[in-house]
Amino acid sequence: MQIEQAKPTEAATVAAVLNEAAQWIAAEGRPLWSAADIAPERIQRDTDAGSYFIARKTGEMDGEVAGVVRLDLEDAHFWPEIESGTSLYVHKLAVRRAWAGHGVPALLLDFARERARSLGRPFLRLDCVADRAPLRALYERNGFVLHSVIHKGERAFARFELPVARLAD
Repeated sequence: MQIEQAKPTEAATVAAVLNEAAQWIAAEGRPLWSAADIAPERIQRDTDAGSYFIARKTGEMDGEVAGVVRLDLEDAHFWPEIESGTSLYVHKLAVRRAWAGHGVPALLLDFARERARSLGRPFLRLDCVADRAPLRALYERNGFVLHSVIHKGERAFARFELPVARLAD
């Protein structure tokens, strides 16, 4: 699997993966992202900013997109108390259904960990709706520890963090 920063011209590809995941989750009776969260103009803006990364299969099926993730340098909405420059934040991790069960989330999270390390950020942080037990278990299997649960409006969100060893100077 190869993971690279999405090019601005790949915003539609990113949006397609996010929409596929959103539709699957909604069909399961667990809607997650709002239409505004994955609106084409928002995806384009974030892709233009270099925030999205695409996981692609290498080898016989070169270039097939398996998943995407957005990595942000700041997250004042869910982590307002965290000092600027100390963390990398994982958002919008999504896997195409055809790649479910192939370890793509773990690969994307490993990539995010290495990216945080290379940026000199000592923590990788993320959040999810607090009642998503399978998602929380996925994060815990990948080394994340529950930091806290916060409330935003009517919903509770679990905040997870992972200490990232810094590169040797």
